[in-house]
Amino acid sequence: MSKETNVDTGVQENEPALLDSESNSSELPERALWSRKIEYLLSLFGYSVGLGNIWRFPYLCMRNGGGAFLIPFFICLIFCAVPLYFLEVSLGQFTGKSPVIVWSICPLFKGLGWLMMTISFIMTWYYNLVMSWVIYYFVHAFFPKIPWSTCDNWWNTDHCIVSHKDRLTLNKTADGVNQSFAGLLANESTISYKYNTTYVNRSLTYNTAAYEFWEFNVLRSSKGIEELGSVQWHLVLVLLAAWVLTFCCLIKGVRSLGKVVYVTVILPYILLAVILIRGLTLDGSTDGILFYIKPDFSKVFNFQVWLEAGMQVFYSLGVAWGGVITMSSYNRFTNQCIKDAWMGTLADGLTSFYAGFVVFSILGFMAKDVGLTMEEISISATGPGLVFVAYPEALMKLPMPHLWGVLFFFMLIAVGVDSQFANVETVSSGVADIFPKQLNSHRVLLTAFLCTIFFVLGIPLTTNGGIYIFQLIDWYAASLCITFAALSECIIISWIYGAERFNRDIEMMIGKSIPLIMRIGWCLITPIFMLALFLTICAKYGPPNSASYTYPDFAIAIGQFFAILPMLPVPIAIIWGLVHSEGTFLQRIKTLARPDSSWGPNSKRHWQTYKVYEYRGGVVDRIRVNLLGDRRR
Repeated sequence: MSKETNVDTGVQENEPALLDSESNSSELPERALWSRKIEYLLSLFGYSVGLGNIWRFPYLCMRNGGGAFLIPFFICLIFCAVPLYFLEVSLGQFTGKSPVIVWSICPLFKGLGWLMMTISFIMTWYYNLVMSWVIYYFVHAFFPKIPWSTCDNWWNTDHCIVSHKDRLTLNKTADGVNQSFAGLLANESTISYKYNTTYVNRSLTYNTAAYEFWEFNVLRSSKGIEELGSVQWHLVLVLLAAWVLTFCCLIKGVRSLGKVVYVTVILPYILLAVILIRGLTLDGSTDGILFYIKPDFSKVFNFQVWLEAGMQVFYSLGVAWGGVITMSSYNRFTNQCIKDAWMGTLADGLTSFYAGFVVFSILGFMAKDVGLTMEEISISATGPGLVFVAYPEALMKLPMPHLWGVLFFFMLIAVGVDSQFANVETVSSGVADIFPKQLNSHRVLLTAFLCTIFFVLGIPLTTNGGIYIFQLIDWYAASLCITFAALSECIIISWIYGAERFNRDIEMMIGKSIPLIMRIGWCLITPIFMLALFLTICAKYGPPNSASYTYPDFAIAIGQFFAILPMLPVPIAIIWGLVHSEGTFLQRIKTLARPDSSWGPNSKRHWQTYKVYEYRGGVVDRIRVNLLGDRRR
């Protein structure tokens, strides 16, 4: 090879780094790209905005000071979540790789990519059970007689009442009976008095028709995880429907997903607006909204409130799960990703706040209608109790309940399925990147295979005891490992690879340096906050017991195993790397802490110059100038 000097870089053609870059550049795999920028943004919004925005945030806001909860929530969102979200967006876009490959930036922590894929795998496994419940309700909303509106169905008990209003009537009658027999029953040790319960000779609990449909028709749950019972074929059928829907939307990867999100992301906002407008016209809606946003500023100084705000922010956004990196890896290299990070995080936070108005306008009407206070009606206003019990009962009181039921559950399908898309794609792209030559040309078959595997693994969740398995995995799987992964990301990028060095990589993509506050967030603010969350979870996390059920020891042990399982690849990869490296122990660590030869920009035009610059150690300023010049051309 000649000794001629490259005109643009001033580096000799036969330098080792350049030779290496030429060979790697030719081996860069072609990766699918988003057809339009709006498709990528909608996919980000759909991934970050999920069912938790509708059924968890309003409850947390109400419990932690109402409108005052927004102060710690948005502070955590802006100063902690935005830097981490932008880090993942830019990391995926720069490399064009899935999470399982992208950590070649620091081979010592390659296990972090496997951690993310394991989290996404576990989440994908059980998340579609929720989607199957929603589909089941959606189908039944078309029935001439909505099944959760009456008490004359085969699953109803003798203690079924149509609504909370009937319960109040029974209570007033029972109060008179109980007072008449007060002296007679004074010595009866078997009689217990509870608030809002009817008693005649024995303690009787009256359940609403909506609750009995959820408990005795949908779940048909056993007494505990010890009694798994039999497979419920009605749930197996809708679980299959959920996976068929997921496969059809992902059949061509991001190309088909980019078209689906026009419906699944935009339509829920339209339906939320329609339901909110209808809710605001109902008597009592104002009381519900005031109860939701009324500030209690004393809660702002409570450390627990800040912790709950931080946990909601990070769990809702989906950072450290791998989905943000995966979605961004399909971006064009020069995409202005800093704006995307701001839009993605704000869309999640503002949607959460907006959904609270929708939820509590309806709950306020419900409380007014049945004569309960907002405190009493909001007891069930969280998690599945809100979506599958309280809201269906409230919608039955509106004119044309079939219409509102169909709209509500279709909205939930659209909101929930977007998050599942990203989870499946994270696993699929991770497997394809591990075996690119064998699988990149067979992505349809790979997606079909993975959906089939997930469906089969989900069948145990459809048993009578499946709800207990679901609650156990949901409680443990995504708690400890998420904060650990987020903390590790910040340390690797900011302190091992170098925040300023990564800033230069981003500057190559977008043509400008990122704000200093973003780098401070990477280095200090976000890792300190994530460390506080991690230590708090370690110190306070207990089993998901409730007043009606206590998990046995073996179940708690299984849950703790799932909490630790995603983190196991990290130490395993560290040990594997150290054992298979050469040199002294410190030399091995230093070698593994440096990016390997596969690390670099997802752009053939920039790859060669980037590798030369890395080889020279960043001391040739003219290379950087020409690098940016290449981008602008």
